[in-house]
Amino acid sequence: MAGSSHGHTPAAWTGVTIAFIGFCIAGAFMVKAEPLGFWGGMVVVVLGGVVGLIMRSMGLGQPKAAPHPANNTARSTVGADA
Repeated sequence: MAGSSHGHTPAAWTGVTIAFIGFCIAGAFMVKAEPLGFWGGMVVVVLGGVVGLIMRSMGLGQPKAAPHPANNTARSTVGADA
């Protein structure tokens, strides 16, 4: 996992931080037995995911991997044998 940059992007850090804050809010209100506050925290959790997706679409997420040339060669030779 250390060899890849999985999760090491501004989009990932921001989305996870917002979701963590939402879980903390929901947890605090759950202990207080306040359902409205709990659901407000869950809305913040979902908001974290939406913000992460928006930031990724803006180019702040992990770049898409280019297809490896060896994979294309292997697929074309398998079909040629049949």
